[in-house]
Amino acid sequence: MNQHYRDTRKIDPTRGDTLADGTPNNQDRVEIGPTRLAFDEWADAGLTLPNLPEMRRYRWQRLVDHVVARDYGGLLVFDPLNIRYASDSTNMQLWNTHNPFRALLVCADGYMVMWDYKNAPFLSKFNPLVREQRSGADLFYFDRGDKVDVAADVFANEVRLLIADHGGGNRRLAVDKPMLHGLRALEAQGFEVMEGEEVTEKARSVKGPDEILAMRCASHACEAAMYRMEEFARTEVPRGNVSEDDIWAILHAENIRRGGEWIETRLLTSGPRTNPWFQECGGRIVQNNEIVAFDTDLVGSYGICVDISRTWWVGDRKPRPDMIYAMQHSVEHIQTNMEMLKPGVTIPELSANCHRLDPQYQKLKYGCMMHGVGLCDEWPLVAYPDQAVPGAYDYPLEPGMVLCVEVLTSPEGGDFSIKLEEQVLVTEDGYENLTKYPFDDALMGR
Repeated sequence: MNQHYRDTRKIDPTRGDTLADGTPNNQDRVEIGPTRLAFDEWADAGLTLPNLPEMRRYRWQRLVDHVVARDYGGLLVFDPLNIRYASDSTNMQLWNTHNPFRALLVCADGYMVMWDYKNAPFLSKFNPLVREQRSGADLFYFDRGDKVDVAADVFANEVRLLIADHGGGNRRLAVDKPMLHGLRALEAQGFEVMEGEEVTEKARSVKGPDEILAMRCASHACEAAMYRMEEFARTEVPRGNVSEDDIWAILHAENIRRGGEWIETRLLTSGPRTNPWFQECGGRIVQNNEIVAFDTDLVGSYGICVDISRTWWVGDRKPRPDMIYAMQHSVEHIQTNMEMLKPGVTIPELSANCHRLDPQYQKLKYGCMMHGVGLCDEWPLVAYPDQAVPGAYDYPLEPGMVLCVEVLTSPEGGDFSIKLEEQVLVTEDGYENLTKYPFDDALMGR
């Protein structure tokens, strides 16, 4: 058969000019997205793809509605994940977290302006909701030196003029994470700077239909990567020369192969390094007949976070009885807590009525029992009863929220931990567990 250029330049040669997610079927496009491997796996699984133009419009409308409801002139964001939520565009995301060169303004009338890297204004032009591309929001010392205050004044004046035109001149401006000079310059322009994170976290907490479809796809891709990682660990660990980093690298590589983006932590450890939890993976050679535990913390396809945890027993012998009990206790914990999830139940009620871990696991239990998830770990947080702060999270659950339900069963002074986590959608009448990856048979005592 002849191979035509019109086909080789496509992400999916079986389709026309547009992919099933509503984006251009063009491998040379600026817009990032899933790979052919991911699309093929999702088709085999019978998954419905999100409509990305509709998802972007939903997010934009959520932000505008929250701005208007609070009587703000606009919302100015610097956090790269808030910019991603508003525009669905990326630019050197991790570098941007510590060198904040991007900003985005959503005005009360919906007018949206992006300040990007001076050589890359084209990166958000695929989204027509972003009406202007500018530069000049790089208000950090490395890039501006001793004249950062001058740049901040120029930037803040641009914001003032935009709010005059598109925010009714309302100087109540929500801002999420401004640099010091940026904050001072905005205040010097007469803005009353309001809490922008409160706006974005509340807006992001309820997922629209297409966001949920995107999350299903991202979850499937993450679990496909996990299966490859598990296969590698079970094959290679008994040979005696595989490190924690070697195992962890499989998840990274398989995530990228499917169009995923990065992993936020390095939480994979083995054997005695699993206790205490939160050690990061390293060069330790994993031994046969040991526990391997990990937390994905993975920003995957469509920029969606898939934050699930599993603990495996890798070896040819059976795990100890105390490990099996801890695993079974952990599963009981998250499944019991999951049963509470439904619209209308309040976060304090979730804390008060949760499953109680045994005393030997209390001191080292996880920092929360549930948390929101979307583009990353998000609002709200559900604390354990002894860690709950009255008044911090007095809100009910709503349909469309997605919560990670997790547990760390870690005996004080022990030589192992069990880490488990499920990603769960709150539905109209209850919940749906989006996580399909099985629990380890050996640790479950099967």
